[in-house]
Amino acid sequence: MDSQTAAGRRAVPDTSTSGRLKPNSLGVPGILFLVLSAQAPLTGVAGAVPIAVAIGNGAGAPAAYVAAGVVVLLFSVGFVAMSRHVVDAGAFYMYIGRGLGKMLGTGSAGVALFAYCAIQAAMYGLYGATVSALLAHHAGLDVPWWVCAAATMAAVQALGALGIEMGARVLTVLVLAEVGILGVFTLVTLFAGGGPEGLGLAKSFSVGEALQGAPGVALMFAVASMVGFEATAIYGEEAREPRRTVPRATYLAVTLVTGFFALTSWMLVSSYGASKAPAAAARALQGGDSTSFVFAPIADVFGAWVDDVLPVLLATSLFAGILAFHNAAGRYLFSLSRDGLLPRRLSAINRRHSPGVAGGVQTAVAVLLVVPFALAGEDPVLTLFSWGSGVAVVGILLMYLLTSLSVIAFFHRERVDTRPWNTLVSPALGALGITGAIWLVIENFTTLIGGERSTALWLGLTVPAVLALGAIASRLTHDRRAAVG
Repeated sequence: MDSQTAAGRRAVPDTSTSGRLKPNSLGVPGILFLVLSAQAPLTGVAGAVPIAVAIGNGAGAPAAYVAAGVVVLLFSVGFVAMSRHVVDAGAFYMYIGRGLGKMLGTGSAGVALFAYCAIQAAMYGLYGATVSALLAHHAGLDVPWWVCAAATMAAVQALGALGIEMGARVLTVLVLAEVGILGVFTLVTLFAGGGPEGLGLAKSFSVGEALQGAPGVALMFAVASMVGFEATAIYGEEAREPRRTVPRATYLAVTLVTGFFALTSWMLVSSYGASKAPAAAARALQGGDSTSFVFAPIADVFGAWVDDVLPVLLATSLFAGILAFHNAAGRYLFSLSRDGLLPRRLSAINRRHSPGVAGGVQTAVAVLLVVPFALAGEDPVLTLFSWGSGVAVVGILLMYLLTSLSVIAFFHRERVDTRPWNTLVSPALGALGITGAIWLVIENFTTLIGGERSTALWLGLTVPAVLALGAIASRLTHDRRAAVG
């Protein structure tokens, strides 16, 4: 085929197989809600804050969210600088590949896919258990958790196939609902002057209080709560003016998420009183329902009706996160296929300009991850949710570290941006902070997954194993192409 013929064929693309995501589909608000949904704010608050307060640094837990936000913001400076020069649905994969080499980039794509699929499967576990409990409480129905998860997989697949615009609209509604009730609680408590001991500003944000107890545990959960903001770059190909939209959405997402978690956790601590909050959180954990530490003070503000609403919002929060990670993982599969690293069929798009085949494969992966836990009769929260979340946090933090190093290498070599702060200083500081966060996660990994040390060991080793396998696969693919060429 000559070049003119090839160009002519590309000029009239088939809408079902053109391998081109729909451009100009998302503005800053659309990308922002896709990112916020991935972080599942209510899930993060209800799941992480009680643990951070009970076994972390107590009343100083809000300071951990500020510290985590600073690290993420430093990382974001280089991440944003890179997004202006590399626009692709496989963000981590392309960024790391451009800076540190194709082989490591492909290995990182495997880790990103693994992490996104793991965290989505984890959410299916908690979601299934939550919905099953809601059906038993309100309808008297005994529905297994995995049935709820399976039905939701079908709904997520359908929404993903309808296109990114439809998904963004659904996620906007769900995120506004969960953020709204937490935001109102936070503002009411703040303007009321806090709880029985006042606002307790110094107790939650002073350096001395922040370093009490086990600050590493609190910081670990704070970092885990912020995972997902990097999805802004994944949607660059579908954004309006991506070189402006992606940076704005990234900085806005980091700022909002940091402020949200810091303020909400502060008001939760304040509502109990700084001296009493750790004991209250510990009682909630010992009682087997950590969410009661969060839900009880909110019910005190709004009334008992909130006790029925909040579990529903927890379910919708998880659904939003599941849909967001479905979209993200599907776009990684699409990008790898388009670059020839996966079967070409995965780069096909449907009439809604959505990677329909890749989305179907992502759903199949979710089924494969969830089914073993269902067949084994395992507790979906203590095993699937805890294990999947822990592995995902390690994987995504590793991607952050490699991306920071890649940013430094890329701009040092290409010289397309010579601003020292954006291309060297901030990425280097971010890399140091992320390295510290990885160390804290590994040091406390058994706590993060809620399992045995042996379980923590083999789960933790899956991440470097996937990275190595991806790099080896890239090398073999390169050698095969060279031999054919």
